Amino acid sequence: MEKDSTKDANSNNTVPEMETQQRLYEAYNELHGLAQEFETPFDSPAVLMVGHQTDGKSALVEALMGFQFNHVGGGTKTRCPITLHMKYNPDCHSPLCHLLAESDPSVFQEKSLQEIQAYIEAENMRLEQEPYQFSSKEIIIRIEYKYCPNLTIIDTPGLIAPAPARKSRSLQAQARAVESLVRAKIQHKEFIILCLEDCNDWSNATTRRIVMQIDPELSRTVVVSTKLDTKIPQFARASDVDVFLSPPACTLDGFMLGDSPFFTSVPSGRVGSGHESVYRSNDEFKQAICLREMEDITALEEKLGRSLSKQERSRIGVSSLRLFLEELLQKRYMDSVPMIIPLLEKEYRSTMRKLIEINQELSNLDVIKLKEKGRAFHDLFLTKLSHLLKGTVIAPPDKFGETLQDERVNGGAFIGSDGLQFPHKLIPNAGMRLYGGAQYHRAMAEFRFVVGGFKCPPITREEIVNACGVEDIHDGTNYSRTACVIAVTKARDTFEPFLHQLGNRLLHILKRLLPISVYLLQKDGEYLSGHEVFLKRVASAFNNFAESTERSCHEKCMEDLISTTRYVTWSLHNKNRAGLRHFLDSFGGSEQSTVGGNSAYANLSQDLPSGSLGNDKQDTKSKVDVKLNHLTLGNDSNDSIQTTETRLADLLDSTLWNRRLGPSSERIVYALVQQIFHGIREYFLASAELKFNCFLLMPVVDKLPALLREDLESAFEEDVENVFDITNLQHSLGKQKREAEIELKRIQRLKEKFRQIHEHLNSNQAMLRV
Repeated sequence: MEKDSTKDANSNNTVPEMETQQRLYEAYNELHGLAQEFETPFDSPAVLMVGHQTDGKSALVEALMGFQFNHVGGGTKTRCPITLHMKYNPDCHSPLCHLLAESDPSVFQEKSLQEIQAYIEAENMRLEQEPYQFSSKEIIIRIEYKYCPNLTIIDTPGLIAPAPARKSRSLQAQARAVESLVRAKIQHKEFIILCLEDCNDWSNATTRRIVMQIDPELSRTVVVSTKLDTKIPQFARASDVDVFLSPPACTLDGFMLGDSPFFTSVPSGRVGSGHESVYRSNDEFKQAICLREMEDITALEEKLGRSLSKQERSRIGVSSLRLFLEELLQKRYMDSVPMIIPLLEKEYRSTMRKLIEINQELSNLDVIKLKEKGRAFHDLFLTKLSHLLKGTVIAPPDKFGETLQDERVNGGAFIGSDGLQFPHKLIPNAGMRLYGGAQYHRAMAEFRFVVGGFKCPPITREEIVNACGVEDIHDGTNYSRTACVIAVTKARDTFEPFLHQLGNRLLHILKRLLPISVYLLQKDGEYLSGHEVFLKRVASAFNNFAESTERSCHEKCMEDLISTTRYVTWSLHNKNRAGLRHFLDSFGGSEQSTVGGNSAYANLSQDLPSGSLGNDKQDTKSKVDVKLNHLTLGNDSNDSIQTTETRLADLLDSTLWNRRLGPSSERIVYALVQQIFHGIREYFLASAELKFNCFLLMPVVDKLPALLREDLESAFEEDVENVFDITNLQHSLGKQKREAEIELKRIQRLKEKFRQIHEHLNSNQAMLRV
């Protein structure tokens, strides 16, 4: 019945108009298929179906087509968008289906209805086993059938409304994935949104809640209430039916397409020959749809106690929705024709430029020309490196810059023997995203800041006693040697890890120069695209140079650290001698009350061996000689002699003969260790910074150019064909050329189709004006 009315309507049109419409639908279907291959799709109008699970989306699609093909049932049955290019063909008494080939997106493969069904079900089952479980990649099917409308419909996965419980976390993740996919599709402004709601109260906006986030005024949305046959019995009063069929403006905000919702019912049951099938053919299924529509109208009129108006009837049933969508889509097609032609022209020019570039590349596959290009690239690459080290703002910091926290994660942090990191917020410019020379300078500043403030690790009494040991000629103690043993060990254990960490950090910063330089070359149109083997060789040479230079610099720094911690030269550690003497003098004064008025400790700063205080050996010898002369000559009184003898005896007993570690000895060793450690730290800090600047940073400026050029010329002499991979490059460019030529022909064909349609439409409008 429905198709008869459609045929009558079509008979009123002239044959040229019908042919124009058919060409228009075919052109848009081809355009939609072509758009899937382009990075920026064309604005090809289509109907996008959106609804929750079990809202009856797939069943409604089948009712619109006039035959069953989809995987319909409870739960999630559609896991990826299915695009259906439907075309009315009165000569097709059974559906003629073509599936877009995965191997060649420009080819549609003819498939039987059963094969299409099997493919969709297999794809849904495959996606169900994957972690994401959903895909935005469309299954594209072209269908011709005597019951098909001229429509392009995209069926999306059903939205999910999971429970908020913890055990529903998996379902909640699926719900977010589906909503993200559907929202991305709704963003396309050329799509007409078919919003399905399964409710009898319009204040419950289940699907509209999501649709109105993208289309708040519903200006490109058609609202459809599904399963009308199940809702009619729920209404007790005629006024309830009136409100449901014509909801007030306050309930349905916006200016939806069609001004009011549509109401549909699709009979349950599948088409097939099995005992579980309800319909034996698609014709029976189609008749059941028409019968269901008449039954719904009768039931509504009984509830209302009156006949439905023409406006109300135009919103009831699948046939009304189908006719409305056909007319709406046809109008969108007509309105979009003038805009499609310039887009096709732009894409044609872009593809033509691409083809010219490919032909130019093929013509440049000459050994001499390739060598010249390689040398030019070498110079340009080094120029970009120099700009990055000296400072530039061309590369965007948000893409290539690193904050100090990012730098620590990617290049390693400065961590002392205590396992703690210095708070990054205290380092200048820590929150800024830096690269190149600025990042190098910040890393060196952090190294200075962290190492320069590092204190000597704690010293235990056990360490002091173990460091005393036994001399090779006597069993006395030498606290100056003890202090040296402890200090150099502590310094080596403390500073060596920092040296490794500094090397790794600066190497990370230097290696980052490579991708940033590539970006700058691409931005300026100086990049050798297509010559991947050559570019990998340049990248490998740069990285190898950076790594070998860092190793060499690290070895030089280690030599300094080893020499400084192997032999203590007191002249390097006498900067704080005055402070040390003050410390010992004050300490000696505090000891007088425990030892006696003129205790040996009171003058310990004068009586200690020269090595302890860093005094000259001759000075010490003179002092001892003076004391001995006083004793032997007897110039002083007996009390003075007795005091001096007591002082010397106490001194020898506390520093040479006694192994019992007293507070005074412990503090003397601690003071000496601090002085030696700080001296090593200052020397190590200055030496490491100077050597990394001279033997890591400067070689990038003065040695890298010659090394890269030498590597390049050596490669050119050995095997230039393999350096540029000429054979594979010819094959790859040949393939790109063929693809560009095919794409150019397809765009040209589409352009001509749309131009002819546009001219025909303009001529019709001119005739109407006359």
